Amino acid sequence: MTGPEHQRLNPPPRLLMGPGPINAYPRVLNALSTQLIGQYDPVMTGYMNDVMALYRGVFDTRNRWTLMVDGTARAGIEAVLVSVIEPGDKVLVPVMGRFGHLLVEIAERAGAEVHTLDVPWGEVAQPEQVEAAIKAVRPKLLATVQGDTSTTMLQPLADLGALCQQYDVLFYCDATASIGGNELQTDAWHLDAVSAGLQKCLGGPSGIAPITLSDRFVDVIRRRHHIEAGLRSDDLDAELGPRIRSNYFDLPMILDYWSEARLNHHTEATSMLYCARECGQLMAEEGLDACVERHRMHGNAMLAGLTAMNLKPYGNLEHRMNNVCAVYIPDGIDGEAVRAVLLNDFNIEIGTSFGPLKGKVWRVGTMGYNARLDAVLSTLSALEHCLRRAGHSFTAGAGIDAAYQSYRSLG
Repeated sequence: MTGPEHQRLNPPPRLLMGPGPINAYPRVLNALSTQLIGQYDPVMTGYMNDVMALYRGVFDTRNRWTLMVDGTARAGIEAVLVSVIEPGDKVLVPVMGRFGHLLVEIAERAGAEVHTLDVPWGEVAQPEQVEAAIKAVRPKLLATVQGDTSTTMLQPLADLGALCQQYDVLFYCDATASIGGNELQTDAWHLDAVSAGLQKCLGGPSGIAPITLSDRFVDVIRRRHHIEAGLRSDDLDAELGPRIRSNYFDLPMILDYWSEARLNHHTEATSMLYCARECGQLMAEEGLDACVERHRMHGNAMLAGLTAMNLKPYGNLEHRMNNVCAVYIPDGIDGEAVRAVLLNDFNIEIGTSFGPLKGKVWRVGTMGYNARLDAVLSTLSALEHCLRRAGHSFTAGAGIDAAYQSYRSLG
């Protein structure tokens, strides 16, 4: 038989310069192909402990409960929210883009009474706005997105953490798109829960979600601790409170699985754990501060190049993410046609956006393995060709020259 279903995988050699996912580090791809072992093999549980230690560095925390939720980044978000929210709990969500709306939806599905602080797309929430909302709502939880790739804005968190401490509010942050490429101080900023993913600045594939939980957060969710009937023994309590409404995303049970007790919950996604370990190891070798600076350097060069090609940046640049920027698609230019030429002729992918920004901006990422000089210059060169052929007016070579100047300004 010779049908396409019997052909070997042979994806094109794309350079992924959109808002994510991105090309994985070669070492991470090698880890993905490593042979499987049993989930309770001492070597495997040793790898789990390695991952916990490595990601304390990634999250800049001393939290004991720093681990992985098997699933895409959204699995981490859902695990945190469904585990902490009981029906009727008040949750406050600043919404500054698509992924704030996602937090609202997941919290509502968990039974929360959700209150939103709506921020114009392209801006971020101000501390005084958040404080006023907290005083009015008195929420159990403040749920935020640090870096919302739909708008490329980075929400400042330090002042929000101080407010949550002042008003005794739990503080959760989705850092999927920002972690590793932007400063994130879990402990110093009083974050009680943070979730992330590998497929952005950490340079891995989507499929596992790093999370970290403060002792305060764990104390709250442990009040709903439950052990499956088939695992209970005389020395284990059956349950402590109302059950969390998801089995798979029940964090107290997942904590039992990652603890010394190793209570069975699911079969660990071994290959993804290997990937997460390698991503964490790469971060440790580079250093967190150096990794953030690399993303800032290449992100600045990319934005300088795009601006020099007579493309107008989107949003408040004072609060833009290091690792992805957005520019308006010029009038008279078919944005999707340009993206198609980039993809099909140059094997380079950039993104558009969602909702009110769909078809109005391009989003260009410089993250993880692709936060490097040749990736930036190749993207700018190819985009210049596409824009010139589409009739956009700018000085030939301006994008590359501006990027080089940005790099030279660093000394």
